[in-house]
Amino acid sequence: MRTINSLILAGSLLASGTTFAGDLLQWQSNSLTYLWGKNFKVNPEIQQTFTFEHADGWKYGDNFLFVDKIFYQGKKDAGNGPNTYYGEISPRLSLGKILDQKIAFGPVKDVLLAMTYEFGEGDSESYLIGPGFDLDIPGFDYFQLNFYQRTTDGSRAGDNVWQITPVWAYTIPVGSSDVLIDGFMDWVVDNDQNRRGTYHANLHFNPQIKYDLGKAMHLGEKQLYVGIEYDYWKNKYGIKDSDGFTTDQNTASLLVKVHF
Repeated sequence: MRTINSLILAGSLLASGTTFAGDLLQWQSNSLTYLWGKNFKVNPEIQQTFTFEHADGWKYGDNFLFVDKIFYQGKKDAGNGPNTYYGEISPRLSLGKILDQKIAFGPVKDVLLAMTYEFGEGDSESYLIGPGFDLDIPGFDYFQLNFYQRTTDGSRAGDNVWQITPVWAYTIPVGSSDVLIDGFMDWVVDNDQNRRGTYHANLHFNPQIKYDLGKAMHLGEKQLYVGIEYDYWKNKYGIKDSDGFTTDQNTASLLVKVHF
């Protein structure tokens, strides 16, 4: 875990370093999102979420991070009270960029070292590391496929499993504007039948379907979106679904997103 933690810290420092070195930074995007939805499981049923997201590409890789601030409509969660937070920091180091040459074979257009640090209130810290691939799939704005070895802290320590995470974006022209479909899937694979069983295999599918309202209103392209976020999570948080405690989540939230 020390090695993984050190690698993630190094990647995060490299990511923050791009802010102060303009010659290293190739592009960046920042956004704020508001979500409102109901029928959530495990936590209180109705939730409002404010999300800050940052993504960038730089000389030796790319970075993505987000922080959610979640409010439970005046109700209290058993572990975190009336509100909570959760975030992830995901730096990736590109083999093609580091070697300054094209790394491509079949649909693969780059190979990367992918890392993620998950943090928040309660028993939520995890460290992830593994190979990542940028894929060239016709029609998609981008398509990433990352394979992680998960290392968890707290009561889940030792429950180390593999996670497969595709990330994508697809734009569809609609009239005078566009619909953007983007998102991710986290598939945590239970590949060790002799583990303690405190963190079960789970599948989290989380796409957003967004209309570019800013472009339609001539306010600027890719700046203001409205739409929905769909959230399907089987065995949410790795807690096995049962008749006594439902953890399979299937819901959607209204969405407003502003880029700056």
